[in-house]
Amino acid sequence: MQFELERLGVHDSVSAVFPPSELETFLADLPVSVEVVDDDGIDACDAVVTRDYHEAMLECAWVHSIQAGIDRFPLDDFEANDVALTNSTGIHDRTIGETVAGYLLAFSRRLHEHVANQQKRRWDRPEWDEAFTLPGTTACVVGTGTLGRGVAETLGALGVRVTGVRRSTDPVPGFEEIYATDDLHAAIGEADFVVVTVPLTDDTEGLFDAAAFDAMREDAYFVNVARGAVVDEPALIDALESDAIEGAALDVFETEPLPEESPLWDLEDVIVTPHCGAFTRDYFRDVGGIVRENVGRLEAGEPLHNRVV
Repeated sequence: MQFELERLGVHDSVSAVFPPSELETFLADLPVSVEVVDDDGIDACDAVVTRDYHEAMLECAWVHSIQAGIDRFPLDDFEANDVALTNSTGIHDRTIGETVAGYLLAFSRRLHEHVANQQKRRWDRPEWDEAFTLPGTTACVVGTGTLGRGVAETLGALGVRVTGVRRSTDPVPGFEEIYATDDLHAAIGEADFVVVTVPLTDDTEGLFDAAAFDAMREDAYFVNVARGAVVDEPALIDALESDAIEGAALDVFETEPLPEESPLWDLEDVIVTPHCGAFTRDYFRDVGGIVRENVGRLEAGEPLHNRVV
């Protein structure tokens, strides 16, 4: 695509992840005007870097999402209005990988229980057979894209055997075995940990339902760092309350923030984090690197990197 980029807006919705001014300053040396804008300022921009969607963005030539997921954006409307949409795929592999590793280490070394006991000033040691080590365990990662590969690389370094689920059974570096999506239940039925990293699509919405949790081992842990809607949350709660699975670490939920009345807050062996698995103090630099590259591509008349529409 080709258009004259004169004004690039940093939408204030990115403040949910990092201060907009940090990205504004990081991109200040670009040969275009870069400015933090609110909803009313979108109309004056040729391009916008954003977390959230606003209808005024359909008047821009280019919109960049600071997240990898694009389910917030009406893709058909973008295409109909000839608006290019790019995303931040490729920057979250290490952060998500380390977050998932942290969950697994918490479960294996019972760290989440120790933190909870500390708040109550309780000196409670785990039972002799509760704690374990990760080498020799298996993690099935459902989704072998950027996030999944980051998880596989990090867990592999901890001695975890990593299997994957994707549309085809073609091998993927970092995964010892790949299952097709049609064999999901067989794949997760053999794992100590089931880690979900798929994007939210029509095919993945509600992918983890009651049947999927029934297919998991009773001593297995479920981890979701994808999107809340990939999981049938009532089915997950039922599985946890009935001890059909051992526990869960959840960074995403059907409703965010997670409502105070949700049973997930109080269930044993459940870790709740507030959709921050990819957070890092370098987030704005990582996003800015993609934006900077694409500004250069526009000047050179080259295709945009990470273009999804």
